[in-house]
Amino acid sequence: MKTWILLSLFGLLLAVPVLSNPAREKKHVDSDISRGDYGPPVHDHEPKGVWKKKLVWKEEWKKVWKTASKLIWKPDWKKVQVPVWKEIQVPVWKEIKVPAWKKVQKPLWKEIKVPAWKEVKIPEWKKVYKPVWKEIKVPVWKEIQVPDWKKIWVPEWVKIWVPGDKSHGKDHEGWEYTSHGLWKKKLIWKPVWKKVWRSEKKLIWVPEKKLEWKEEWKQVWRTEKKEIWIAEKKLIWKEEWVQVWKTAKKQEWVSDKKLIWKDEWKQIWVPVWKQIQVPEWKKVWKPVWENVWVPIHHEEHHEEHHEEHQGYD
Repeated sequence: MKTWILLSLFGLLLAVPVLSNPAREKKHVDSDISRGDYGPPVHDHEPKGVWKKKLVWKEEWKKVWKTASKLIWKPDWKKVQVPVWKEIQVPVWKEIKVPAWKKVQKPLWKEIKVPAWKEVKIPEWKKVYKPVWKEIKVPVWKEIQVPDWKKIWVPEWVKIWVPGDKSHGKDHEGWEYTSHGLWKKKLIWKPVWKKVWRSEKKLIWVPEKKLEWKEEWKQVWRTEKKEIWIAEKKLIWKEEWVQVWKTAKKQEWVSDKKLIWKDEWKQIWVPVWKQIQVPEWKKVWKPVWENVWVPIHHEEHHEEHHEEHQGYD
């Protein structure tokens, strides 16, 4: 256990300068591979070596959790006083009307009949002439539009084939392009029948009014006098008992509203700090054993004991 700890600390001292310059390490490894220092020996004349384990420290990012405070809102209940209208009964004096009887002299109009001359209307018939408009039909000529077909010529492009060899030039490599015929457009005139409108006269009958005089008997009224009896009113006084209303007071209970304060619980939101776990990345160094090829030189046997403690196992 102690040996492993010493080797780990010694390997850390060796790994820090190496990892601080990755480009240099890569260049050194490439040069060693090209010289044949790493890997198994291929030929007998190459230097001999052994595979050994070397402790290196690799950089890693580890996900850790740290405690942080987050502001949240927590529901709570608060006691408040709210105004409330309460219905109560209060006594009041109310003026009311009570019936009473009273003797009075009341004027009265009495209806009587008196003679009178009245002008009356008596019917009589009289011959009169009254103008009347009579509707008749008269002929008129009306101009109307009738359809007709007219032949017109419209231009139209048609596609025709024109035979014959024709050169279309050469490309950049010298190849000549020819065709044995071409499609060309030709303008022709195509007959089309078009609908047109021409004017004609048509005999129609239209209504017209003619004034005529018509003989009629009309009822008229003449005035005459006639004796009649008409109603007339005469004022007399009559004794009567009438009901009257006098004012009196009566106690009653009426509804009224009184403002009172009532206790109620109201929900409110209060801020509180909550401890939560949030992720965070931490840089750590992890020990890793790697297999490396270490050459053995005969003239350096006295250094083998020293190299065993350079991070190799």
